[in-house]
Amino acid sequence: MNIISTIIPIFAIIILGGFARWKGFIPPDFLAPANRLVYYLAIPAMIFHSISKASLKTQFDSTVLTVTLLAVIAVFAFAWGVGLTRWVERKQLGTFMQCSFHGNLGYIGLAVAYYYLGSEGLVRASIIAGFIMILQNILAVVALQLHAENMDLKKNRWEVVLRILGNPVIISALAGILFSLAGLRLPLVIDRSLAILSGLALPMALLIIGASLSFEVMQLQLLRVLSTSVMKLILLPGLGLIFYRSCNLALQDYLPGLILLASPSATLTYVMAKEMNGDTDFAVAAISISTMLSAITFTIWLTLAG
Repeated sequence: MNIISTIIPIFAIIILGGFARWKGFIPPDFLAPANRLVYYLAIPAMIFHSISKASLKTQFDSTVLTVTLLAVIAVFAFAWGVGLTRWVERKQLGTFMQCSFHGNLGYIGLAVAYYYLGSEGLVRASIIAGFIMILQNILAVVALQLHAENMDLKKNRWEVVLRILGNPVIISALAGILFSLAGLRLPLVIDRSLAILSGLALPMALLIIGASLSFEVMQLQLLRVLSTSVMKLILLPGLGLIFYRSCNLALQDYLPGLILLASPSATLTYVMAKEMNGDTDFAVAAISISTMLSAITFTIWLTLAG
């Protein structure tokens, strides 16, 4: 396994996405429909296709999952504690918190897992990702809801619950798990169709990430934005690595979880901030900076783990 030959190609495609937008090959109007295509079709197809063909008895570790989720909860609590020091304004606190723990699992985490660990690593990562996404979405909603201005909790709670349960990545991961546990096999035509659609997922996702980065807003409250990147890219995977090794887990078992924990802030943090009266400018800045810095931190964590 070569770390450099994994990380550089992934972030080269992200840079290419930014260059393509700058040159006009990817116009702004293309990003929203392209993102929906990847988010609702390609990524779920890839996850379901991978998990449904897996043997969960050998590729699922409940201890790894538990430890990974505990690390996310710990950083959520830490970010909340930082916010309570009044260093962060109330109207910004929810966005600040979710950018500190809400990782880009579907677009970047799974890409690194696949290109670094191969198909088996992708399966392990996809299974863990489904559960992390459920937790991340719940915690993000809590953070934004508690600190949003003029939000009616009773009016919006069922809508929020439906959004969490309707997350396409969560649905595809759970469907793949049930399909595998039932011992079912995909018909050849469906299997090949999903394989073709899956091939679209990661390259298109990386191009979209690059085209979505914003350099204009990065200077806004730079210190606070960088602090979320430190928590997301250093504190969260660092805690995870300590927990994994404290439990004497094997490297091949916990490495997919570590990769997911080391993923940069999710693009979904912007969407949720916009829908729940959070700070969208802060979200864009945090996503952009953590995505660029993750090229370095991924290399560091994979080196330390391996």
